[in-house]
Amino acid sequence: MARVVMSNVTPAMSASPPSSPTSSSLSPTPPAAAPPAALQARTIPGSYGWPLLGPMSDRLDYFWFQGPETFFRKRIEKYKSTVFRANVPPSFPFFRNVNPNVVVVLDCESFSQLFDMEIVEKRNVLVGDFMPSVKYTGNVRVCAYLDTSEPQHAQVKNFALDTLKRSSRVWESEVISNLDTMWDTLESNLAKDGKASVIFPLQKFLFNFLCKSIIGADPATSPQVAESGYAMLDRWLALQILPTVNIGILQPLEEIFLHSWAYPFALVSGDYNKLYQFIEKEGREAVERAKSEFGLTHQEAIHNLLFILGFNAFGGFTVFLPTLLKTVLSSDMAGLQERLRKEVREKGGPTLGFESVKEMELVKSVVYETLRLNPPVPLQYARARKDFQLRSHDSVFDVKKGELLCGYQKLVMRDPKVFDEPESFKSDRFVQNGELLNYLYWSNGPQTGSPSESNKQCAAKDYVTLTACLFVAYMFRRYDSVTGSSSSITAVEKAK
Repeated sequence: MARVVMSNVTPAMSASPPSSPTSSSLSPTPPAAAPPAALQARTIPGSYGWPLLGPMSDRLDYFWFQGPETFFRKRIEKYKSTVFRANVPPSFPFFRNVNPNVVVVLDCESFSQLFDMEIVEKRNVLVGDFMPSVKYTGNVRVCAYLDTSEPQHAQVKNFALDTLKRSSRVWESEVISNLDTMWDTLESNLAKDGKASVIFPLQKFLFNFLCKSIIGADPATSPQVAESGYAMLDRWLALQILPTVNIGILQPLEEIFLHSWAYPFALVSGDYNKLYQFIEKEGREAVERAKSEFGLTHQEAIHNLLFILGFNAFGGFTVFLPTLLKTVLSSDMAGLQERLRKEVREKGGPTLGFESVKEMELVKSVVYETLRLNPPVPLQYARARKDFQLRSHDSVFDVKKGELLCGYQKLVMRDPKVFDEPESFKSDRFVQNGELLNYLYWSNGPQTGSPSESNKQCAAKDYVTLTACLFVAYMFRRYDSVTGSSSSITAVEKAK
């Protein structure tokens, strides 16, 4: 999903990756800013506090007393700056080798510099200074933890891009066929119980189509993987990131049991080994290609494929699609379903696919606006490769080599100097102004950017947005209306 990221019945696609569902006239442009000479030079405000006590105080605010969004908002107000120093968990007492000190960047201008590989590097900072044990990835540092300066990054990134290019032949048809199965299951459960839980049918849909598209492996060949593969990934994902995420359960239990130490890989080693063996056997064509064409070892190929499948793709979609579902089903979005239904039935022709959803401007805008307000990966990190001057909209700050920068994307993409009414969901926002895609940063870069071996942008960013568009279009071609939430469906009215 990233991170998240990510690396997502119609005629097969061409062997080339899908183009972005944006106008071809758009090109990446940096956020608007005053000329450097006009910017006010400032010392980065804020402090890290006393050793141990400062990080502990910020950790409690972040997870318990305020929550992440309020934590960052209050400090913007306090320092009158979108750039400041703070501590971001995890921290003391059981993370003694983790430094929580970060330079926080919370506007589009400063945040965009986290993608400039001339001034920042991304070695081992996927989730900050904390890095889950490499045992979770077979003692291999997978691509997400590699910096672009490391030779192996190009090997693995190019393998990922090539894998996605090849998957384009089956991606659309697998999405559609597995959506058929998912909604058949939801309808059956709805008829039986009067309510249908979304999460497990959704995760089975994701697991099946992603295995076939990315790995070239059919889960049906392994009954245990077919039945429980998605749950194995859930457990493997959760144990890696629990120390860094706000769950929202009863405090202080969350602090004591979830945020105080790293969980050992041994708790999910059995699950991981079964998934490894499944990819080794059923995805051997992809594994052999990684070895012969990209110079990866047998183990590197499988562990990277498993991370792309489980962390980037499955993990990212598991967070994003329920949020998208909640958006289009929300009672606050008066008339949105009717407008979406009208568009998906009038545009794109008789057969759904990536090319057809590119014609659906409202569908695309709703997907982008959902990503803007609720990006599946909340935090983005980068470490200063050298001393440099960090620009915000109105100031410039000195950053020293080795300092860790952290951006909370949910606030960055609510920058009032870029987005009109930034806190509001506006379904037509990106229809009315396509240039705003230059500031849609959910994928470790702007939506108008291009993933390559020289950057860290999500290799599958266009597959993600097109798959999400397909998810929405399918729903409103199948149904006249759907009632429910991100977690359950309570009523459907079949298309007449």
